[in-house]
Amino acid sequence: MTVLEYAKAAGHRVLSSPEAAARREITGCYICDLLSWAMGRCRSGDMWITVQNNLNVAAVAALTDAACVLIPEGIEADPALVEKAGAQEVVILSGQGTSYEIACNLKDAMAQWN
Repeated sequence: MTVLEYAKAAGHRVLSSPEAAARREITGCYICDLLSWAMGRCRSGDMWITVQNNLNVAAVAALTDAACVLIPEGIEADPALVEKAGAQEVVILSGQGTSYEIACNLKDAMAQWN
């Protein structure tokens, strides 16, 4: 399932790189708020869920080839992050639920999609 398909189904907002969202496939999920930890453990294709909201998030997502970054709990994304992410074709999503709720929703959506 693509990031865009999932975002539409789950009601998440696409904040950056809608073109990349339409072509990037979500293959897993990783939840972590420590950037250095995520850098070594987030896998290519993962939807990375984090409350972190600074420029370095875009860099880590690009480095790990994450399918997207989802900022949960209605946290307002830093405009500088959104701009940098767009320049790097990193997809930033915004969601209303907790990290756990969003991960469970993704798991259910992926099971139905396959």
